[in-house]
Amino acid sequence: MFEINFYDLNAIDKSLYTRVVAVCRYNGKWVYVRQKGKTSWEIPGGHIEEGETWQEAIKRELYEETGAVEFDIEPICVYSISKYALLCFAEIKKFENLPNSEIEEVGFFEDEPTNLTYPDTHTKMLKKVKEIKNL
Repeated sequence: MFEINFYDLNAIDKSLYTRVVAVCRYNGKWVYVRQKGKTSWEIPGGHIEEGETWQEAIKRELYEETGAVEFDIEPICVYSISKYALLCFAEIKKFENLPNSEIEEVGFFEDEPTNLTYPDTHTKMLKKVKEIKNL
């Protein structure tokens, strides 16, 4: 079990972000991804590469992991498990074919899926987004 802490957006310098994740919706459903060889679901996201802004990183990650090409993205808060990362909310408008990546499947759910890879952290991330966005 990982302990997750949340911080206001301005509390942590952006240069300290190492990852970015996005709780996503598409047509009113929550979007989760399943990696190849796994049976559990995850929130899309990943590492911010050297020289990349968080905006560039989330755009790349959403495309690589979901095939999303059009979306509105909004930063929600900073979180930490072992390092600082950015939690965003994305309203996806358009997908293309899923590129060849570590992702096997993109799932669309009315509610949070019961089979999460990281249930403690992902449940808290979804709750935080719902709270901030009044969803």
